[in-house]
Amino acid sequence: MQEYELKRGFQDNIQPDKLKALMQEAFGNVQEKDGKMCSSFGALKEVQTWPGKKTLFVNTTMDPTVSNDVAASTIKAYNTFLEKVTGLTAKERGKRAQKKAKEGKS
Repeated sequence: MQEYELKRGFQDNIQPDKLKALMQEAFGNVQEKDGKMCSSFGALKEVQTWPGKKTLFVNTTMDPTVSNDVAASTIKAYNTFLEKVTGLTAKERGKRAQKKAKEGKS
């Protein structure tokens, strides 16, 4: 499970209706199970998202047997989705995660 911080002004994106719309845009099919938005796409057997207070929680299950083309398109769709929801690029998310790890927070 990953926890992603949100950029200031992006808290509305983790409201259930908005989150579902953004997931549909990125992955196509979306279902709601136990308050979590669930979908699958390419190499992602399952991706579950749910809101925290000021964060987005994401749990993924990957399929390691897919081709490189499918894996690349999956990574692109996943990063695009996270960027739209959090307002942070992959590079910015990485920097924040490193900073958090250095501070000793998990």
